[in-house]
Amino acid sequence: MPIEILMPALSPTMSEGNLAKWLKNEGDTVEAGDVIAEIETDKATMEVEAVDEGVIGKILVAGGTANVAVNTPIAILLEDGESADAIKSISNSNDKKAAPAESEKSATETKKEEASKPLPVAETADGNRIKASPLAKRLAQQNNLDLSVITGTGPNGRIVKDDITTALATGQGKASSVSATPPSAAPVASGPGAKTLVDGLGMQYREEPVSGMRKTIASRLSESKATVPHFYLTVDCMIDELLALRASINEAATDGEYKVSVNDMIIKASALALKKVPEANAMWNTSSVLYFDDADISVAVATPSGLITPIVKQAQNKSLVAISDEMKDLANRAKQGKLKPEEYQGGTFTISNLGMFGIKHFEAIINPPQSCILAVGAGEKVPAVVGNDIKVVTKMHLTLSVDHRVVDGAVAAQFLQKLKVFIENPGAMLAQ
Repeated sequence: MPIEILMPALSPTMSEGNLAKWLKNEGDTVEAGDVIAEIETDKATMEVEAVDEGVIGKILVAGGTANVAVNTPIAILLEDGESADAIKSISNSNDKKAAPAESEKSATETKKEEASKPLPVAETADGNRIKASPLAKRLAQQNNLDLSVITGTGPNGRIVKDDITTALATGQGKASSVSATPPSAAPVASGPGAKTLVDGLGMQYREEPVSGMRKTIASRLSESKATVPHFYLTVDCMIDELLALRASINEAATDGEYKVSVNDMIIKASALALKKVPEANAMWNTSSVLYFDDADISVAVATPSGLITPIVKQAQNKSLVAISDEMKDLANRAKQGKLKPEEYQGGTFTISNLGMFGIKHFEAIINPPQSCILAVGAGEKVPAVVGNDIKVVTKMHLTLSVDHRVVDGAVAAQFLQKLKVFIENPGAMLAQ
């Protein structure tokens, strides 16, 4: 019997993903374990392996399709000896399952619903009913498409999800009766990236669809600011000794086999400070607080799609060179969308460093359910009183954002105190 290949859930929180591309074509033979497709989640691109062996009989969802719900059939696998005719039995079965759902509502209820929604158009100008799947109708409604001008490629000319995807890509079916732009805007072009002129103001803008990663960032950080009671503490650290130690370590490298960064040293210092003040290595759990044995440090990395936080696990036990090598690998794969879920989901503490952009001071938003995030500013040469003398030193601002439900002010201050010791006396890190 033909086997439906379903859109997999690649992480516990995944509800939909983008089918980036197929690595197998219709008619190709696959064995269990073969990589058949690439799926883009909100944070990474993952490979999908075949569970069974057989022949790809039909691809149901084309490569490049966005927002495919988990458990949606994306292809049909034919077992040994089965012909393409067997695919029809699955298609007919699915149509029969879907039919009752469309006929549950009375004709009066359906007309009332359609009358209350300007789009999608459910009938053509001559009163003929448009055949479209429930999913296609919903996607057309969400994207303000006119179904009457979209050509269906499904059975008997039915409009299916692939037709909506094609329409979005080509700009076909964009409604003129209801503007998708602000009331005062008049479109001068269509499709992703097109520019629109705001009447009377001479202002242009372009509209880009929100990526899955950006949606996740928006959701989590909105949740953080709405539900987490933040407070902030800032400490100034003199980093001349840290810079000198870094230079010494890197000079000892043979043929550039490693290159430790300031950020690598801050990761190590933060992990050791968390071990000294374990009350700060904690997480809110509604009815309890979780205190962690290891310092798993999440590090914010900017990618073309948005921010992601790969994790250096058990950072307190790793050398500076090991942390440096691991971070380079994690950051490179993060930018390529190749991280595994377990490499960016979790973590007990986050570091966000904008110092390389010349930012001296900022306050980061906590990454829930973590309770702390450290914002790292740029090192800056300034005059300072050292003993009884005035000297030029390199100073760096560190700002800790704290969840007051979990970590009190005194605990946060103790953590920063320990962190400052490791930053200003970096040799102590090598002794831990």
